[in-house]
Amino acid sequence: MDEKKAAILGEIPRLRRYARSLLRDRDAADDLVQDCLERALVRLDNWQTGESPRRWLFTIMHHLFIDQMRKVNRRGEAAMLPLEAAEALGQPSEQVGSVASREIIDALQAISPDRRAALVMVAIEGFSYAEAANILGVPAGTLMSRIARGREELRGLLDDTARRRTIRIVEK
Repeated sequence: MDEKKAAILGEIPRLRRYARSLLRDRDAADDLVQDCLERALVRLDNWQTGESPRRWLFTIMHHLFIDQMRKVNRRGEAAMLPLEAAEALGQPSEQVGSVASREIIDALQAISPDRRAALVMVAIEGFSYAEAANILGVPAGTLMSRIARGREELRGLLDDTARRRTIRIVEK
Protein backbone atom coordinates (compact mmCIF):
# COMPACT_ATOMS: atom_id res chain seq x y z
CA MET A 1 0.00 0.00 0.00
CA ASP A 2 2.85 2.41 0.80
CA GLU A 3 4.39 1.80 -2.63
CA LYS A 4 1.16 2.88 -4.27
CA LYS A 5 0.98 6.06 -2.19
CA ALA A 6 4.62 6.86 -2.95
CA ALA A 7 4.01 6.40 -6.69
CA ILE A 8 0.99 8.70 -6.50
CA LEU A 9 2.94 11.34 -4.59
CA GLY A 10 5.62 11.26 -7.31
CA GLU A 11 3.03 12.41 -9.86
CA ILE A 12 2.01 15.58 -7.97
CA PRO A 13 4.29 17.98 -9.95
CA ARG A 14 2.82 16.76 -13.27
CA LEU A 15 -0.71 16.97 -11.91
CA ARG A 16 -0.12 20.55 -10.73
CA ARG A 17 1.31 21.57 -14.11
CA TYR A 18 -1.67 20.10 -15.95
CA ALA A 19 -4.18 21.62 -13.54
CA ARG A 20 -2.59 25.07 -13.89
CA SER A 21 -2.70 24.82 -17.67
CA LEU A 22 -6.42 24.06 -17.46
CA LEU A 23 -7.51 26.58 -14.85
CA ARG A 24 -5.11 29.58 -15.09
CA ASP A 25 -5.42 30.07 -11.32
CA ARG A 26 -2.93 28.60 -8.86
CA ASP A 27 -5.37 28.24 -5.99
CA ALA A 28 -8.06 26.61 -8.14
CA ALA A 29 -5.43 24.32 -9.69
CA ASP A 30 -4.16 23.28 -6.27
CA ASP A 31 -7.75 22.57 -5.21
CA LEU A 32 -8.22 20.42 -8.31
CA VAL A 33 -5.02 18.49 -7.54
CA GLN A 34 -6.13 18.00 -3.94
CA ASP A 35 -9.54 16.73 -5.05
CA CYS A 36 -7.84 14.38 -7.51
CA LEU A 37 -5.48 12.99 -4.85
CA GLU A 38 -8.32 12.62 -2.39
CA ARG A 39 -10.41 10.66 -4.88
CA ALA A 40 -7.39 8.55 -5.88
CA LEU A 41 -6.60 7.63 -2.28
CA VAL A 42 -10.21 6.72 -1.57
CA ARG A 43 -10.28 4.51 -4.69
CA LEU A 44 -6.75 3.17 -4.39
CA ASP A 45 -7.98 -0.38 -5.04
CA ASN A 46 -9.04 0.63 -8.58
CA TRP A 47 -5.42 1.19 -9.59
CA GLN A 48 -3.60 -1.85 -10.94
CA THR A 49 -0.31 -2.50 -9.14
CA GLY A 50 2.70 -2.54 -11.44
CA GLU A 51 1.35 0.16 -13.75
CA SER A 52 2.28 3.81 -13.55
CA PRO A 53 -0.46 5.77 -11.78
CA ARG A 54 0.00 8.64 -14.22
CA ARG A 55 -2.76 7.75 -16.69
CA TRP A 56 -5.15 6.82 -13.91
CA LEU A 57 -4.54 10.11 -12.04
CA PHE A 58 -4.82 12.25 -15.16
CA THR A 59 -8.11 10.55 -16.01
CA ILE A 60 -9.44 11.28 -12.53
CA MET A 61 -8.30 14.90 -12.78
CA HIS A 62 -9.81 15.40 -16.21
CA HIS A 63 -13.16 14.04 -15.05
CA LEU A 64 -13.09 16.35 -12.01
CA PHE A 65 -12.25 19.31 -14.28
CA ILE A 66 -15.15 18.50 -16.63
CA ASP A 67 -17.52 18.18 -13.65
CA GLN A 68 -16.29 21.54 -12.34
CA MET A 69 -16.79 23.22 -15.72
CA ARG A 70 -20.32 21.83 -15.96
CA LYS A 71 -21.17 23.23 -12.53
CA VAL A 72 -19.76 26.62 -13.50
CA ASN A 73 -21.73 26.64 -16.77
CA ARG A 74 -24.96 25.70 -14.98
CA ARG A 75 -24.51 28.55 -12.51
CA GLY A 76 -23.65 31.01 -15.25
CA GLU A 77 -20.34 32.01 -13.65
CA ALA A 78 -17.22 32.84 -15.60
CA ALA A 79 -15.43 29.65 -16.58
CA MET A 80 -11.88 31.00 -16.34
CA LEU A 81 -10.64 33.10 -13.48
CA PRO A 82 -8.60 36.28 -14.02
CA LEU A 83 -4.91 36.38 -13.26
CA GLU A 84 -3.97 36.98 -9.66
CA ALA A 85 -3.09 40.57 -8.82
CA ALA A 86 0.56 39.67 -8.23
CA GLU A 87 0.81 38.05 -11.65
CA ALA A 88 -0.83 41.04 -13.33
CA LEU A 89 1.66 43.46 -11.75
CA GLY A 90 4.75 41.40 -12.61
CA GLN A 91 7.51 43.05 -14.60
CA PRO A 92 8.17 41.62 -18.05
CA SER A 93 11.55 39.99 -18.42
CA GLU A 94 14.23 41.64 -20.49
CA GLN A 95 15.45 38.30 -21.75
CA VAL A 96 14.16 37.33 -25.17
CA GLY A 97 13.62 33.69 -24.18
CA SER A 98 11.47 34.63 -21.22
CA VAL A 99 9.36 36.96 -23.33
CA ALA A 100 8.84 34.27 -25.95
CA SER A 101 7.94 31.73 -23.25
CA ARG A 102 5.44 34.13 -21.70
CA GLU A 103 3.87 34.77 -25.11
CA ILE A 104 3.51 31.04 -25.72
CA ILE A 105 1.94 30.50 -22.29
CA ASP A 106 -0.46 33.42 -22.83
CA ALA A 107 -1.40 32.11 -26.28
CA LEU A 108 -1.95 28.63 -24.86
CA GLN A 109 -4.26 30.10 -22.22
CA ALA A 110 -6.21 31.96 -24.92
CA ILE A 111 -7.30 28.86 -26.86
CA SER A 112 -10.37 26.80 -25.95
CA PRO A 113 -10.09 24.45 -22.94
CA ASP A 114 -10.70 21.32 -25.07
CA ARG A 115 -7.89 22.17 -27.46
CA ARG A 116 -5.61 23.29 -24.63
CA ALA A 117 -6.18 20.02 -22.73
CA ALA A 118 -5.40 17.95 -25.85
CA LEU A 119 -2.22 19.91 -26.61
CA VAL A 120 -0.98 19.79 -23.03
CA MET A 121 -1.60 16.04 -22.75
CA VAL A 122 0.36 15.23 -25.91
CA ALA A 123 2.92 18.01 -26.33
CA ILE A 124 3.81 18.74 -22.71
CA GLU A 125 2.88 15.66 -20.68
CA GLY A 126 4.09 13.25 -23.37
CA PHE A 127 1.07 10.97 -23.57
CA SER A 128 0.53 9.10 -26.83
CA TYR A 129 -2.54 10.01 -28.87
CA ALA A 130 -4.25 6.81 -27.76
CA GLU A 131 -3.50 7.43 -24.07
CA ALA A 132 -4.57 11.07 -24.23
CA ALA A 133 -7.78 10.19 -26.07
CA ASN A 134 -8.54 7.58 -23.43
CA ILE A 135 -7.86 10.02 -20.57
CA LEU A 136 -9.96 12.77 -22.16
CA GLY A 137 -12.70 10.32 -23.09
CA VAL A 138 -12.79 11.19 -26.79
CA PRO A 139 -12.04 9.19 -29.96
CA ALA A 140 -8.47 9.41 -31.26
CA GLY A 141 -9.66 11.27 -34.38
CA THR A 142 -11.33 13.93 -32.24
CA LEU A 143 -8.15 14.32 -30.20
CA MET A 144 -6.02 14.70 -33.34
CA SER A 145 -8.48 17.26 -34.70
CA ARG A 146 -8.34 19.27 -31.46
CA ILE A 147 -4.54 19.18 -31.51
CA ALA A 148 -4.39 20.30 -35.15
CA ARG A 149 -6.88 23.13 -34.58
CA GLY A 150 -5.17 24.11 -31.34
CA ARG A 151 -1.78 24.32 -33.05
CA GLU A 152 -3.30 26.38 -35.86
CA GLU A 153 -4.93 28.72 -33.36
CA LEU A 154 -1.64 29.03 -31.43
CA ARG A 155 0.26 29.89 -34.61
CA GLY A 156 -2.26 32.61 -35.43
CA LEU A 157 -2.09 34.09 -31.94
CA LEU A 158 1.71 33.99 -31.85
CA ASP A 159 2.03 35.51 -35.33
CA ASP A 160 -0.33 38.32 -34.28
CA THR A 161 1.68 38.93 -31.10
CA ALA A 162 4.95 39.06 -33.05
CA ARG A 163 3.44 41.54 -35.52
CA ARG A 164 2.19 43.80 -32.74
CA ARG A 165 5.58 43.75 -31.06
CA THR A 166 7.34 44.90 -34.26
CA ILE A 167 4.95 47.77 -34.99
CA ARG A 168 6.13 51.06 -33.53
CA ILE A 169 3.98 54.13 -33.16
CA VAL A 170 5.65 57.31 -34.38
CA GLU A 171 4.30 60.64 -33.20
CA LYS A 172 5.05 63.97 -34.88
